[in-house]
Amino acid sequence: MDDVIERAVLRVIESMQENHGEQLTIDDMARTAMFSKFHFSRVFQRVTGLSPGRFLSAVRLREAKRLLVSTSLSITHISHQVGYSSVGTFSSRFTHSVGLSPSRYRQFMSVTAADLTVGDRASGGPSASLHGVVSSPLADRPVFAGVFPGQIMEGRPASFTLIRRPGPYVLEHVPKGSWYVIAQAVAESREDAVHHPPEGDAATCIARIGPIEVGGGDGTERADLRLRPMSTLDPPVLLALRDLLAWTDGRA
Repeated sequence: MDDVIERAVLRVIESMQENHGEQLTIDDMARTAMFSKFHFSRVFQRVTGLSPGRFLSAVRLREAKRLLVSTSLSITHISHQVGYSSVGTFSSRFTHSVGLSPSRYRQFMSVTAADLTVGDRASGGPSASLHGVVSSPLADRPVFAGVFPGQIMEGRPASFTLIRRPGPYVLEHVPKGSWYVIAQAVAESREDAVHHPPEGDAATCIARIGPIEVGGGDGTERADLRLRPMSTLDPPVLLALRDLLAWTDGRA
């Protein structure tokens, strides 16, 4: 990756992290990057996998997760502090992305496997399986892998699996379409990713591959996953996976 482009994108992400409560515009971000607005939007999406606006929204929701569990601020106050003028809009977006409402996240901090399987994910249409091997620098730690429509881990996955340690995995009943496979593992005692430093942390590892075209017809596609330490350029993980990433024998 071009060092000039990477440094420019990093400057913008750092600005997002420092000013998540402000109404940052694409023009503001492009000036920080020192690129034209149109060139900036293209390179930001190429480097991070998300548009600048979508990345900023994820940064805001990650900060909201932190404030919910580390302060006693009201949900209304938190929504305003992370840049939302409407608490209703904030609560709706938080619930969609994190998998729990703000109040339930404050109480439980994690979805369960049952939360992710509510409803019919495959919807009865054509589907296929994805399989492969997960490798990770975090040996003997559980790995969550899910199928998502974009390059950010948010919302209910179309299919998911949880394996006790790196190795073979299978994602079943993946609906026909274009998907990304995203996997995460965290070091022992660091399952609560909301407290990880935004500049990156070797205790949090992630893999993203795609888009993978799934044609249905009960076929199989191979997708090997190589986890690496998460960096500033990776979109924040929004889906609340604390308990699943702490999975041990007799507990899920």
